[in-house]
Amino acid sequence: MFGIDNTGSALDTIAHIIQVALTPVFLLSGIATLLNVFATRLARVGDKVEAVTKALEGADDAETMALHAQLKTLHRRSVALDFAVILGAVAGAATCGAVLAMFVGALSEQAMASVLFGLFGLAVICALCAIVAFTVEMLLAGTGIREEVAYHRRSAAE
Repeated sequence: MFGIDNTGSALDTIAHIIQVALTPVFLLSGIATLLNVFATRLARVGDKVEAVTKALEGADDAETMALHAQLKTLHRRSVALDFAVILGAVAGAATCGAVLAMFVGALSEQAMASVLFGLFGLAVICALCAIVAFTVEMLLAGTGIREEVAYHRRSAAE
């Protein structure tokens, strides 16, 4: 069962079964936490877009240019977060698929190792790519904040 070599002690066999069963749970929990963070960040971007859009209504030409630049940055951030959410969701689905493959393999006593390996590998790769997309969004957010601070400093100096 689970591709375990029963030549070791019973304790080793049980420890291996527990390890195999818990690994997807931890990965899925981490992915769910990441998706929660991504959703929160996306909501904050949406709130910021709404505020910038309202500010555009009474802005002069210089402010309008700065606000349009800010909207462009917010658009890039939302696209990065979209990629992060999609990749995180695929990672979660692949993790669930890996668990299903593990159970089907255990029930049918067939070798599902390549399917399990592929799904779990896909989950890890998608989770890694989601984190990279989130890092891009965070860098864009930091750049946007620094540009906004610089704009306000210039406005205050004038």
